[in-house]
Amino acid sequence: MKDNKELTLYEFKMLSDHEQYDLIFTKGAFLDVHLEANSRFVLYALFKFFVEVEYDFTNNTIVTKVSFLAGDKLNRYSNFKF
Repeated sequence: MKDNKELTLYEFKMLSDHEQYDLIFTKGAFLDVHLEANSRFVLYALFKFFVEVEYDFTNNTIVTKVSFLAGDKLNRYSNFKF
């Protein structure tokens, strides 16, 4: 991968987990965090899409990551309450 190349969401998903995490933590912009019982969900902007990384408090580990363009995942970071 070229260092200055902007990736699409599809190209990002084709990368290995290691390459994805490397991009998230080196080029991603931290946007927000959402706390739940045993998890911390951290939202990053990367190129022209978002990545949510879930951390487990108890084991101090990364549980999963989800990449997306828009939709319901963004709602958990909204301060707007119905």
